[in-house]
Amino acid sequence: MRAPPGSSRWLLGHELRMAWYGAAVNAGGRRRMGWASIAVWALAWTLLHVGAFFLLRNLPSGPMDPRFAIIATLALVAIAFLMLSSSLKASVLALFERGDLDLLLSSPLPSRSIFTVRLLGVVLACAALYLFLFGPLVHVGVALGQFRWVGVYVAIATTATLMACLGMLLTLALVRVLGARRTRVLAQVLSAVAGALLFLLSQSFSFFSQTAQSGAAERTAHQLLRSPLFAPDSPLWFPGRAVLGDPLATLGMAVLGIAAFALTAGRTHRFFVHGVQQAASNSRALVKPAGDMRLRFRRSLFDTVVVKEWRLIARDPHLISQVLLQLVYLLPLLFLILRHNDAPGPAIGTGLALLSSSLTGGLAWIVVAAEDAPDLLQSSPAAGRTIALAKLAACVMPPLLLVALPLLWLIVRAPLAGILIGFAVVASVLSAALVVKWQARPGKRSDFKSRGKENFLCSMFELVNTLCWGGLGWLLVTLTTDAGSAAGSTALMAAGAMAAALLTLLLAWMMRRRPD
Repeated sequence: MRAPPGSSRWLLGHELRMAWYGAAVNAGGRRRMGWASIAVWALAWTLLHVGAFFLLRNLPSGPMDPRFAIIATLALVAIAFLMLSSSLKASVLALFERGDLDLLLSSPLPSRSIFTVRLLGVVLACAALYLFLFGPLVHVGVALGQFRWVGVYVAIATTATLMACLGMLLTLALVRVLGARRTRVLAQVLSAVAGALLFLLSQSFSFFSQTAQSGAAERTAHQLLRSPLFAPDSPLWFPGRAVLGDPLATLGMAVLGIAAFALTAGRTHRFFVHGVQQAASNSRALVKPAGDMRLRFRRSLFDTVVVKEWRLIARDPHLISQVLLQLVYLLPLLFLILRHNDAPGPAIGTGLALLSSSLTGGLAWIVVAAEDAPDLLQSSPAAGRTIALAKLAACVMPPLLLVALPLLWLIVRAPLAGILIGFAVVASVLSAALVVKWQARPGKRSDFKSRGKENFLCSMFELVNTLCWGGLGWLLVTLTTDAGSAAGSTALMAAGAMAAALLTLLLAWMMRRRPD
């Protein structure tokens, strides 16, 4: 039966339709997800059921080992970090991006119903992916008579509810303290950092555990495990026992989730209305400056374009966070490279080349492909060559300034190795900027995260270019320390890496986009 207009079920159906259309946009569709995408998701879900069957068919139907609760709890904590990132994004979308809350709140609908349904939409947004991934365990487990796996649904739903409530309350609190304008940026930055924080913590723990003395680390781990707080039957692993189907733990998780949702929806809907009113009135009237307007033209055209690009990027902190976020995921790779203390020169050179090239590619896409007024620049009397060079300089100079101090330290410590590393870094930066200039398609700054999906060829050229110059930096520095027969093979590999990098540039130039 169709829900009556204005009811909570009607609002929830609207939220689900908006989520469906949003998934279609993320999948590349215009209004609704195509049959091909649906078939791919259905096939993936079927394969997950098959994998769950092979995983569970040999497990006993009795109680699980209590030690598995530790693993389940740690996994649930990791999922909670990712859900918090999703909840912050969904809260920002619900409060700022959709732009329909002022219309809903001015209708006869009660504000509590609007906030309850919107909060439930955030919960579903947080839980959808993990229900898709872990739901097959529940279905196959029930089919095999292992009903304890129903606790997976309860644990995921409760965790999603808690993180959705936390994300919404955090967003509303930031609105009250900082205002709607700053909260919009800060919440988006926090959502990006929350997802990367777990990744960095896991990788840094692995790095430091391998670099520290193994005996001391093992003794510390044994002492912690012997503590009653970390025992398998400790209350600390209560969420893990709910995942494994312990009746008391599962019931406790369900009650906790329902209580958190009810308290958040019932006690903060007025706070929600206040936050929406601030978000709707975040536009400020411009104050006319006192005195006559003064126009100052002190820079050349080149300098003006460079400063203009830097100012546009500096005015969008969320975009800056997205650019820097891709570098965060490269840090564990640098940890892995720098773990070998016997070759610090090649390792640091490769790391600097990878970081600077990746940063240059992101900045070049923003400056070149995401230009807000390309028609205005093309129709202006300014020389197109000067504008193009200024744009390339705007995306090349920040990475070079960022790595200037490490390069100077390397040159002072080992002049020849430092000069070779500097050559590889500069070449990787310039090549990354040229590849994006030749291959990138026009886009919007809001599409920064999905730029790789829209232009696979440009992404492949960027990846190959980065790897070639990074490998060349490693090989050139290694060549300065090798002697004898190994030097010949190293020189051949260095020549091959440089040839591959130049060939990548040539192909990118030959297949470059022609201006319309």
